[in-house]
Amino acid sequence: MNDYFSKTAIAALLLAFIVIVVGAYVRLSNAGLGCPDWPGCYGQITAPDDFHEIQKASEIYPDSQVDSAKAWKEMFHRYLASTLGLFILGMAFFAWKQKKDKPDQQLYLPLALVVLVIFQGMLGMWTVTLLLKPAIVTMHLLTGLLTLSLLLWTVLKQQGFHLKKPVLPLIKKWAKLALLVLAIQIFLGGWTSTNYVALYCPDFPTCQGQWWPQTDFSEGFTFIKEFGVNYEGGTLSNSAGVAVHITHRLGALLTLLVVGTLALLLSRNSDKSLRTISYIILTLLTIQISLGIANVLMLLPIQLAVSHNAFAALLLLSLVSLNYATSSSTSTRAS
Repeated sequence: MNDYFSKTAIAALLLAFIVIVVGAYVRLSNAGLGCPDWPGCYGQITAPDDFHEIQKASEIYPDSQVDSAKAWKEMFHRYLASTLGLFILGMAFFAWKQKKDKPDQQLYLPLALVVLVIFQGMLGMWTVTLLLKPAIVTMHLLTGLLTLSLLLWTVLKQQGFHLKKPVLPLIKKWAKLALLVLAIQIFLGGWTSTNYVALYCPDFPTCQGQWWPQTDFSEGFTFIKEFGVNYEGGTLSNSAGVAVHITHRLGALLTLLVVGTLALLLSRNSDKSLRTISYIILTLLTIQISLGIANVLMLLPIQLAVSHNAFAALLLLSLVSLNYATSSSTSTRAS
C-alpha cells in the first residue's frame, strides 16, 4: 500500500536540508536584502532582470541598489522555502486521511510542523522588513534547524527505527547532553554569522595576535537592538565582535569534548548500530571542527562557510537520530 505520508515526509526532510544550505549561501553571500520587500521582490513575484524591470524597481525603491544576482538568490530561497511549506501541509493532510485507517498514524507532530513552518515564514518576512536584525535572523536559522530535526524524528518514527539491544542509561544521558551542547553551539555560530564577526579573529588559535584580547560581552550579547537600523555587514564594535567570536570558539571546544566523549562511549558498545552511529558522529565532528578552523585561516571563502553550515546540520541530524534511537530503546544497567 502506498504510504503517501511517509513519502512526503522523506521528501520534506531532504528539501528542508537543501533550504537550510541555500539559506546559508544567501546569508553568507550578503544577499539577505537582495529583495527589500516580502513576499515578492521589488513588487513582483520574480527578481527584476531586464533593463525595464530594474529601472521600475529603482523607481519604486529609490533607497535600494537593485542587484539582480542577489535578488535571484533571495527569491530562489523563498521558492524552495514555500515548496517546503506545501510539503509539510501535505504531510498534515495525509496524516489526517490515514489516521482513519491507521490508529497509530502520527498526527500531532505533523500539525505542530505546520504551525512551526508558518512561524518560520513570518521570521523570513521579519528578516527582510527588520533589515537583518541579528536576533531575528538567528531565530530564523534555529527554527529552520528545529523543523529539519522534527522532520527527521517524524521519518524515524514512521519507519519504526529502533535499536535491537537495550541501551545503558549513561549513553542516554550523554546523548541528551551532546544534543543540548550542539544546539547551544549552533546558536553561537548563528549569532557569530548574523553579526558578521566570523573574521574578527583572523588568526588561530590566538585572536588578533593575543590569547585574550579586549572583549565586551555586554554589547556582543545584547539581543534587543534598535529598530530601523540596517544590520547588513554588522554593527558591533571590535571588542564586542571579539567577545562573540571567542565565545563561539570556546563553544566549539566544549562541543568537541562532549560529542567526542559520546562517540567514544558509543564505539565501545556491543550494538553494531550504535558503533556505526559513533563513526558517523566522529567523522562529522572532525570535518566540522576542521571547517571552522579553515574558515578563519582562509578568511571565510564562501564554499567553506556554506559547508560549515551544512555539516553543522548533518551533525545535528546524527545526534537527533541517536536520541530517537536511545529514547525508543529500553535501558539496561552495566553488569
